[in-house]
Amino acid sequence: MFWHHSRFLLDRKRTFVGKVNLRYTGVIRPQGELDNMRILIMTLLLSYTLTAQAGDWPQGLGPHRTGIAVDEPALQPWGDAGPAKQWSHPVGMGYAGPVVSGDHVVIFHRMGNAERLEALHRVTGKVVWSHDFKAFYSGGYNSDQGPRSTPVIAAGQVYAYGAAGDLHCVTLATGKVVWSRAINDDYQAPDGYFGAGSSPLVLGSKLIVNVGADDAGIVAVDVKTGKTIWKATNEKASYSSPTTITINNQTKALLITRMKALALDPDSGEILFETPFGKQGPTVNGATPLAFDNKIFLSASYGIGAELLQVSSDGKKVTRKWSGDDILSSQYSTSLLHNKALFGTHGREDLGVAALRCVSAETGKVLWEETGFGVAHCILVRDRILALNTAGELVLLQADSSSYKPMARATVGQGVTRSFPAFSNGQFFFRSNNGRTGTLTALKLK
Repeated sequence: MFWHHSRFLLDRKRTFVGKVNLRYTGVIRPQGELDNMRILIMTLLLSYTLTAQAGDWPQGLGPHRTGIAVDEPALQPWGDAGPAKQWSHPVGMGYAGPVVSGDHVVIFHRMGNAERLEALHRVTGKVVWSHDFKAFYSGGYNSDQGPRSTPVIAAGQVYAYGAAGDLHCVTLATGKVVWSRAINDDYQAPDGYFGAGSSPLVLGSKLIVNVGADDAGIVAVDVKTGKTIWKATNEKASYSSPTTITINNQTKALLITRMKALALDPDSGEILFETPFGKQGPTVNGATPLAFDNKIFLSASYGIGAELLQVSSDGKKVTRKWSGDDILSSQYSTSLLHNKALFGTHGREDLGVAALRCVSAETGKVLWEETGFGVAHCILVRDRILALNTAGELVLLQADSSSYKPMARATVGQGVTRSFPAFSNGQFFFRSNNGRTGTLTALKLK
C-alpha cells in the first residue's frame, strides 16, 4: 500500500522500480547432479563472500559500525610530505560519507536538483556508474541541501537514504535501480533540524530505518522489495545510526532515537528494553551507540552527556554504571573502544571547543586529553588511530590509554571534513565540503 503514498507516483518524470526476473528453463536434472550443483554453488558463494568482505568498509563506521578496521596491517607514520594522494573526485552538497566494497567506492551527494549516487573505481577514481534521483529536500537549520545519511552496501546491493527521507536500493555492480520509495512521506515523518540523517541498518532480509513518524518511529523494510515488514514505536528520529548488540547469543538492533536508547528484535520489531537518552530543545543525538561485554556506551553533547549502561542477562532492562557531561560528550562523532578504553571527541564543532580524550570504559575516568584537537572521526587500525578533524587535519596516533602519543600529522583536506571517512586495504577515503561543492579524496597509507 505504501506505493500509493509515494511522491514518486506524483512525479511523472520519475521511474523508480526495477525488477529482476529468474526464468525457469524447463530442464529437469537428476537428484545427484542437483546435489553436486548445490555444493558447488554454496562453495562459490562462500568463497565470494569471504573475498568481498575482507578489508571492505561497507557502511559508516566500518564493517561492524564500531570504527574498527578488519584484516588491515599496522599503519606506519608518513613523511613530511604527508600521505600519498591517489585521486580526487568533485562532489556536490551533503555529508554522506564514502563506503567501499571490492573495487567500488560509493558516494552519495547532491548536484543541482538531483541526489546523485555513484560508484568510483577505488584505484583510479574513475566513475563506474552514476544514478540521479530527484532531490526534494529544501534545507532546514543548515543551508546544505544534500544527503546526510551514509549509504550501506550489503549482498551486492547499495541502500541510500536521502535528506527528504527517500529510500533507494540499486545494484552495486551497475547502479541499476531495484526499488525506491519516499518512506518519510509514506508515514508523514517530520524533517527534524537537518532532514533525514540516520543511516539504515541491514540485518538479514530486513533494512531497519530510523524514520521518526507516529506509529512508525522505526521501520523494517524488505531488502529485496522495499515493502514494510513491521513498524514500531512513536519515537522521533535522531542522527545516530543504528547498530547491533548481542543478547543471549542473538543479534538485536540497537538504536538511539530523539529521546531514547533502545534495543529491539529485528525479526518482529518487539522492544526488548528502552531508557531515556536525550533532551528537549535544540539538541541532537548523533553518535552511534557502542555495545560490548553486555554494556552500552552512549554519548551526546548539549548537556546530555555520556553514560555506560549494563544490560541484564535476559536483555530486558539496563542499569546505569556511570554518567556525566564532563567525560566524553560527543556532538556527533562516535568513540572507539580499545583495551577497555574509549577514545573520542569531547565537545562541539559549532562552539569551536573540542578535545580528543581517552576515558576508562569501566569507570568513566578521563585518562588523558588533547585540548584544541577539534571534532574528529576516528578509525582504529590494530593499535593505532587515524583521527580526521573537521579542519581537514589527519593525525596518526597510538591507541594508548597512558598518554596522547601522536605519530604523524598532515593537513589533507580543504573546507570542512565533517563526513564519516572510510579505510579499506590501506586506502583512506574522505570527503571535504566547501559551500555547495566538495571533493572526495583517496589517500594511500603505508
